[in-house]
Amino acid sequence: MIQEPTIRNNGGGHADRLIKLAQQRGVLRAIDLEEHSIPRVYLTRLVAAGLLERSSRGVYVLAGADVTENHGLVEAAHRVPHGVVCLLSALQFHGLTTQFPFEVWLAIDRKARLPKVEYPPLRIVRFSGSDLTSGVVAHNIEGSMVKITDPARTVADCFAYRKKIGIDVALEALRDCLRKKKASPDDLYRAAKDRRMANVMRPYLEATLA
Repeated sequence: MIQEPTIRNNGGGHADRLIKLAQQRGVLRAIDLEEHSIPRVYLTRLVAAGLLERSSRGVYVLAGADVTENHGLVEAAHRVPHGVVCLLSALQFHGLTTQFPFEVWLAIDRKARLPKVEYPPLRIVRFSGSDLTSGVVAHNIEGSMVKITDPARTVADCFAYRKKIGIDVALEALRDCLRKKKASPDDLYRAAKDRRMANVMRPYLEATLA
């Protein structure tokens, strides 16, 4: 096994810069090294030295890194930088469901090429125009910025996709969103209108508030 001092002596500043980059980003892709002019061979060397760990194909983290339950979202964001975490994965992130999806639900543009990703498993949905930006917030997770629909927008999306995820999931999300004060009734009405779900959501929202 190659020890850390050997790498640093042989590699000049490359190893140090690679470690610093991993610390800053939390999750590191092999392609990320290109913009910093770091040869990819240093990934292999640092893994052999026990300083990095290969979490999946082409994705690396610092050895012993404090990986959270949202690590899959971070990896998905690195794999598909233009994607937005949504629906069941956004519900889980906001604590609005008892389900724990094994896939990362990710929205991409309708005209975007379907991403070919081995890990994490993705469930792709397609949005267009303002639907890719309205109610979307960037969260810092493990040092990486991950775009996720906010609670009100997520609930509205669940009603829009109720035939795929189930109306019971959408109703649970609506009730929990209000009970946990993740969003106000006005926020939910506004999100429903933006997603053209106002007529669908209004009866359920009024019944929940009654």
